[in-house]
Amino acid sequence: MQWLHLVSWFFGGAFCTNAVPHFVAGVMGAPFQSPFAKPPGEGLSSSTVNVLWGFANLVVGYVLVCHVGDFDLRSASDAASLALGILAIGLLSARLFGRFHGGNGQKHS
Repeated sequence: MQWLHLVSWFFGGAFCTNAVPHFVAGVMGAPFQSPFAKPPGEGLSSSTVNVLWGFANLVVGYVLVCHVGDFDLRSASDAASLALGILAIGLLSARLFGRFHGGNGQKHS
């Protein structure tokens, strides 16, 4: 069942990475997009909602990495699975949040 562990660690990395923008925006007191906003993922949620959402993502990521299988950061396959999850959600978040915060660059006419 090693491949199921790798999938779990991939998603663990994704959840931990998704925690960062929500938690940071929340502790800074800033509103930020969340699944609970209207429309979901586009509207802004309160800083409190974002702290809670970020913390929930961190807990899920921790469980997926630390309580599924025997994750070893010194194992190339284990670390690669986690890193790919981090990279995947990082790139996706950059594109999605970049639409709202100007991070996707502007085309010059």
